[in-house]
Amino acid sequence: MLNYLWGFMILAGLGAGIVTGQVEAVSNASIDSAGEAVNMAVTMLGIMSMWTGLIEVARQAGLLDRMTRGLRPVLSFLFPRIPQEHRVNEYLTANILANILGLGWAATPMGLKAMAELAPLERQRLAERKRQETGEQADPNKITLTRASDEMCTFLVLNISSLQVIPVSVIAYRAQYGAVNPAAIVVPGLIATTVSTAAAVVFCRIMSRRGESS
Repeated sequence: MLNYLWGFMILAGLGAGIVTGQVEAVSNASIDSAGEAVNMAVTMLGIMSMWTGLIEVARQAGLLDRMTRGLRPVLSFLFPRIPQEHRVNEYLTANILANILGLGWAATPMGLKAMAELAPLERQRLAERKRQETGEQADPNKITLTRASDEMCTFLVLNISSLQVIPVSVIAYRAQYGAVNPAAIVVPGLIATTVSTAAAVVFCRIMSRRGESS
């Protein structure tokens, strides 16, 4: 879908340039934008690499485990069916902390690992449900997931709402493009993401309870 959208926008821009007689301006803007995209990619790569590396150092130093224990009440509230000692909690913690710092790109690798760990949990849950309903033993590895679990949906919604205390990525974007005060986005961003995250948590809890009762 995105490919069609971007294709349409490119063709529309080119068509507008031809109609208005400014094809040269469109061509120059395309070249300049390509250069800016490369510069931005290099800048964000450095930021993402630094924070991803810090998260890995924190994990190996045991700091991430301590943070996980500190966030255990929050994780237990958001994901009540996940065992407290399961490894996925580390990935969830790292993802949440990265999002709080506004490091969406750095949060992505941990988010993918968390999703990869949530899938086997759901397969085990489905296998246990089948055993209780039919009395047959089912191999969790052979169960195909046809829909996302409550934990997967909750995790995805929280990532979309994304509470951000320090939006590092946005500040970097603003600094890259010459904003007078790149950090001016902090307070408005905190207010907006607090509201969106609160709405996301309420929505997820309501839908989870509705699913349990159905």
